[in-house]
Amino acid sequence: MHTQRLTLTLTALASAGLLLTACGTESGAGSEGNSDGGSGGRSVASEQALTGVRWNVESLTVGGKKHAAPEGAYLKIGKDGRAGGSYGCNQAGTTVSIKGDTVDFGKTQTTRMACEGSGRMKFEEDFTRALGAGKFTAKVDGDRMTLTTAKGDRVDFTSQPAEPDAPLTGTKWTVNGIGDGRTAATLPKAVSGKVHLTFGDDGKVRGNLGCNDVTAKAEAKDGRITFGAPATTRKMCPGDAMTTERKLLKLFGGKARYEVRQDTLKLTADDGTVINANAANAAKGKDKDKG
Repeated sequence: MHTQRLTLTLTALASAGLLLTACGTESGAGSEGNSDGGSGGRSVASEQALTGVRWNVESLTVGGKKHAAPEGAYLKIGKDGRAGGSYGCNQAGTTVSIKGDTVDFGKTQTTRMACEGSGRMKFEEDFTRALGAGKFTAKVDGDRMTLTTAKGDRVDFTSQPAEPDAPLTGTKWTVNGIGDGRTAATLPKAVSGKVHLTFGDDGKVRGNLGCNDVTAKAEAKDGRITFGAPATTRKMCPGDAMTTERKLLKLFGGKARYEVRQDTLKLTADDGTVINANAANAAKGKDKDKG
């Protein structure tokens, strides 16, 4: 089990592998490293050109060396002074200040999930360090954006149309992390991909807690869910499954805040337990559990 730092409020800001330490060493010097960001680029006149867009990370150029980003790395800059996304492995977030075409990121907070392949983790470390190293000049050209430092270090992005939030009800939410207000942990390998919850239109939640199936009342209103007492099956399972189940059972018989951003759900119980989950499939509403 891998301990994580704060998953941050990436829900409030909309949430930021491939081997690249050996392969991603193209030179980024010359015109690519200077601050004019390529032909046709335009300085950002206001934050409107930057905010509310999912910017997929294409590459990072540091010290004249260009590294390709791992699949899934992205950054989204909010209008509330927050920015976040995935840096290739972990979910991350930070504060951000935009003045004209100058963008300045604060200290990054990130989860602590370990991903397969050293390249993912190395890129994430380099990207996190680069964002916190100094101010950037931002340029946008259609669906492309560059952030460039005074020293010529640079991040290249392409935009992606925002996806609608998955509905809370009718979506099968696969749990991928459990923790508290400051730490979180990925699920043990024995139960990874198996723990899930589905909120029904009938005011109930159904799913699996790692070992046993569960059914309980679950009434969602004003950003909070009131959970009833759980009814579960009575199987006994190996240690990791039961440990995960005991943590999830803290949700029931109480209330939890919930936040949905695109395909991500975050539940925060009144005792501080944090549960992160992702929509399990695109066919929302068709993958309900029975029980």
